Amino acid sequence: MSLISYLTTIRFAAGALSDVGDDMRELGIRAPLIVADAGIVRAGLVDCLTEVLPAGQRVPVFTDTPTNPTQSAVAAALDFYRSHACDGLIAIGGGSPIDLAKGVALLSTHEGPLEQYAAILGGILRITAAVAPLIAIPTTAGTGSEVGRAALITLEDGRKLGFISPHLIPKRAVCDPDLTLGLPPALTAATGMDAITHCIETFLSPRFNPPAEAIALDGLVRAISHIERAVAQGSDRAARHEMMMAALEGGLTFQKGLGAVHALSHPLGGLKEVSLHHGTLNAVLLPYVLEFNRTHAEAKYATIRQRLGLNDGDDLADYFRRLNAGLGMPATLSDMKVPRDSFAAIARSATEDHSSATNPRPASEADYRAILEAAYAGIPLQSGA
Repeated sequence: MSLISYLTTIRFAAGALSDVGDDMRELGIRAPLIVADAGIVRAGLVDCLTEVLPAGQRVPVFTDTPTNPTQSAVAAALDFYRSHACDGLIAIGGGSPIDLAKGVALLSTHEGPLEQYAAILGGILRITAAVAPLIAIPTTAGTGSEVGRAALITLEDGRKLGFISPHLIPKRAVCDPDLTLGLPPALTAATGMDAITHCIETFLSPRFNPPAEAIALDGLVRAISHIERAVAQGSDRAARHEMMMAALEGGLTFQKGLGAVHALSHPLGGLKEVSLHHGTLNAVLLPYVLEFNRTHAEAKYATIRQRLGLNDGDDLADYFRRLNAGLGMPATLSDMKVPRDSFAAIARSATEDHSSATNPRPASEADYRAILEAAYAGIPLQSGA
């Protein structure tokens, strides 16, 4: 068993799930609420979790987690939490159950409304250490939410906002690569590209944080080296181990900030007209944002090429387009059925997103609109656009 103490306490090993009972005792959780979604239940992973909890304990399970967590879902889970007199949470699944659980952990100890805690509305300092204890168990290798300080939640008015605080980092992250063995190829690819995007954007962030940059590069190399194997051979335990570590490392670097890919994918994920997977959006947008940022991050682009074993003249945007294609990812936003008439609102929201401030090249509303148009049509974006 590998026990990592970095931002939080992380159990990382095949079979780590079996020690969740110890984590509960250490955190003083006696009456947990399990937060999952319907797919996690169907996959039998909630049963795997309940089997390792203290003998005879009946634990309530909230499964109505939407693909992108919403304010109304947080409210429903909070009512469920309170009605069962819970004193902590165990989130199992991808980023959606974990982020939803963060919202419940926050509002179970802080007065509403939820909106006042959003980062862009000055909410960071309003979140205190009183947040309820949360154990996060990722079943995908991508989001990094198990060690992330943010929760992305869509409000009733359609805004997808970030709620950010070191107090929202789960008190325990239980990273068991065996839980990802049944992940379908398409979801393995999408979540893997999410992890890759995290590593790239945090490395390119202009904030000064050399330790985070080193972690981001290590995660990127691990993911690039193993994502194709994990997609093609889902039962490959070594590949699953490396992808989960890459995802964890991507999450550990969130402290440095993300960039324009996430500034766009956050509001796109809040669209009501179509349900869009966050990791897939990141994969599609990444090459176009790399083209946009090229002139403002040349030295770091050279470092990425060197670490990935590419030639000096290789174009990173084209490299990731080819990787996406090989993984079966959609090539454009039009392939994802993103409504083009939403672009004006999405571009405006992107300028207000917390990730925009740490993009290496400042991006205006017009810049974001140009990226969206290029990603919709599949036309390479000139770096001077």
